[in-house]
Amino acid sequence: MQLAEDTFLQRFPLMIIASLVLFHMVIWVVLGKKNFYKNLYSNSIFGLSIVVVVIGMLFGKYGANFGLEWWVYYPVPMLMNVLLPPLVLKMNGRKTALYLLLSFLSAPIIHIFFSFFFNWTEYMPFWEIPYFKSILS
Repeated sequence: MQLAEDTFLQRFPLMIIASLVLFHMVIWVVLGKKNFYKNLYSNSIFGLSIVVVVIGMLFGKYGANFGLEWWVYYPVPMLMNVLLPPLVLKMNGRKTALYLLLSFLSAPIIHIFFSFFFNWTEYMPFWEIPYFKSILS
């Protein structure tokens, strides 16, 4: 079992980087180029990225490992992701709705990508996506 944990720990930083990239893409689409760079340079987006993506993913991963109940380690990062960006970036109703739609789509997109192309199923282990090599053989 140690091998599986070691393998996951090697993959986890890549999953965080992919999540950061997608998070920035979602914020860029929602805010537009001008407001994205304005908030990026004021460190609002950088701070949100650290809290929402990095700390959120670490909390989810290690909350499960340290024996927290799923209803703690899963909803806390999700609520951080849903609530903090619209509040910190002062999004109006239309931008908030777009942000929520795109943010809810981002986790499945990352999971599909890693599962289908690399057979890494840890991102959303409860949702089985076939590995492309298994489809070809």
